[in-house]
Amino acid sequence: MADIARDDDIIEIALPPRFAMGERVISRSVIRNDGTYNGLDIGAVLVQRGEVGFVRSIGTFLQQFYIYAVEFPETGHRVGMRAKELCTLDHLPEEVLAQLGERAAELDALR
Repeated sequence: MADIARDDDIIEIALPPRFAMGERVISRSVIRNDGTYNGLDIGAVLVQRGEVGFVRSIGTFLQQFYIYAVEFPETGHRVGMRAKELCTLDHLPEEVLAQLGERAAELDALR
């Protein structure tokens, strides 16, 4: 059977970060407290899928992954997330913006 590279086998920090400071991003999944977010129970929802935030800082984890500190204005949460959990809103292809229609204008107003 052929070797298939898993997501966790990749050394992300060998490449530049996928997102920049201040970039608008959207969560691709629900993020729950794993115990590292103070003041909320483990398992509590921190970020909903589709929630819009801004990259506030970029760090690394295990000398392998970038961790993006993303601030979500609607909830006030600042959460560490991996690139695979995020999608840019500032650098979407034109065809994606066209599909978003009115929602693209709403998202642009969040700048």
